[in-house]
Order: sequence, then structure tokens, then C-alpha cells
Amino acid sequence: MKTLKNHTIIYDDECPMCDVYTNAFVRTGMLEPGGRVPFGKLDQELLSLIDRDRSCNEIALVDMAQRRVTYGVESIFAIIGNRFPWMERLFRFAAFRWAMKKLYSFISYNRKVIVPGKVFEKPDSCIPSFHLKYRWAYIIFAWLITAPILAAYSTHLYPLIPSSTMLREFLICGGQIVFQFMTVSLVRKERVIHYLGNMMTVSLLGAMLLLPALLLPLAGIDSAFVYAAWFLAVVGIMLLEHLRRVRILGMSMVVSVSWVFYRMAILLLII
Repeated sequence: MKTLKNHTIIYDDECPMCDVYTNAFVRTGMLEPGGRVPFGKLDQELLSLIDRDRSCNEIALVDMAQRRVTYGVESIFAIIGNRFPWMERLFRFAAFRWAMKKLYSFISYNRKVIVPGKVFEKPDSCIPSFHLKYRWAYIIFAWLITAPILAAYSTHLYPLIPSSTMLREFLICGGQIVFQFMTVSLVRKERVIHYLGNMMTVSLLGAMLLLPALLLPLAGIDSAFVYAAWFLAVVGIMLLEHLRRVRILGMSMVVSVSWVFYRMAILLLII
């Protein structure tokens, strides 16, 4: 079990994802105990070594002996490559490195809308720079994943609700983005893009919770009433999560009301 010694990783303590995976590095022995430090508790030595702005976007790994710093996916490669030397050859492939850097940026720039902290952009915390292209890429990604799952699920709700099509679900999901964009622009214009990211995470969460139900026919269960009950339970979870995220964003309940209104209006049109 090879541990990367004399290295300290600096993580965003307001990011639940960052907390989980850096803690995993320590718990599995990839880093020494005490080999991670929260961004909010940096001492002067570490502050003098890192690029504070860059470390908000790309996690910093400090070699305390050589006093050198790597950032982002290079930090992850250094930790994993030390434990699994055979992977270093993979990490040297230019195409793989490019793809992993893009994936890392996609997640890092959107981490506050994927799994938000308890406070929106807490002062002096590790806040990633806003990147419009990556934010829209995330919104479209969630849209493209959610719509097909809803279309597949709708076939099991028949005859309670007419079956949907892929095209219709794409239009419904896209319509929700447009509708909420206009609503939030009237309520809190400066946070509309942050809200849309959070809203699409809620949609993606709902889609992921519906996926297990698609396996029910394998157990001999294919009742529209069972699927309707499952769907309502998922909607309840989504509503609670939507309310929580709107509260974190410091926005009015009107935003959640309009989110529910759009869905109810579409349901009535379909029926």
C-alpha cells in the first residue's frame, strides 16, 4: 500500500463532493493522515505556495518537501499514479489527458450546482470562477439525459397518462428551461444561470430515481398504478430538493411555485 508522503491536498470545504473524495484519499492510505487541508483553514505557509485563484478552480496538491504545486487533474493523476504505477502510462497519453482535463473542468466549474454547500458563495470560501460555456454544457447534458428516461418511463404510466415520445419529452424539458429562465429573470436576474444549473440537477436526480423502476417488469411488476406511485414519490423528493436549493440561492418561493405550475400545466395538457 503505497502512500504519497509529504503531500497536502487543499480541498473546498464548502463542496460535499470535494470533501468525500479527498477524505477517501486519506482513508484508503493514498495520502497520509493529515494530508488534506480545507481551503478555509489554510496557514500562511500554504497560502504562500499556492495560486489562490487557480486553486478555486483546480484542486491544489502541494509537495511540501520540494515546495511545488500541481493543480486539477494533474493532482489526481499524481495521487492515483503513486498508488497504481501501471496507470502512469495511461496518464501519459495526450488524448486521455485532454479528455480528463475537460471532464475535470466540466465538474469543477459546475460543482456548486451539482452538489451545493449550505450557503451560496460564502465569503472567503473556495468559489470556482463562473464559466458560461461549461454551465450551459451541464444544463444541456442534464437535459439530454433526463428526457429519454422520462419518455421510457411514460410508457409504463399508460393508460393513466398517455405515453410520451422522445421528442415530446425533449420539448417539455426544454420548455421548462425557457419558462424558468423568464421567471427567475424577473425575480433574481443575477442568479438565473446558477438557478438553471440547480434546477437541471434536480431533474437529473429525478431521472436517476426513476431508472430502478424501469427494471420492475423483470420482477413481474408492470402495473401503471405502481409506476404512478413511484413517480409521485420521486416528484415529492424533487420538490423538497428544489425548495432546498432555492433557499440556498436566497430566492423567493415564487421560483418553486412557477416550477410546479409549469409541470402541472403540461400534465393537464397531456391528459
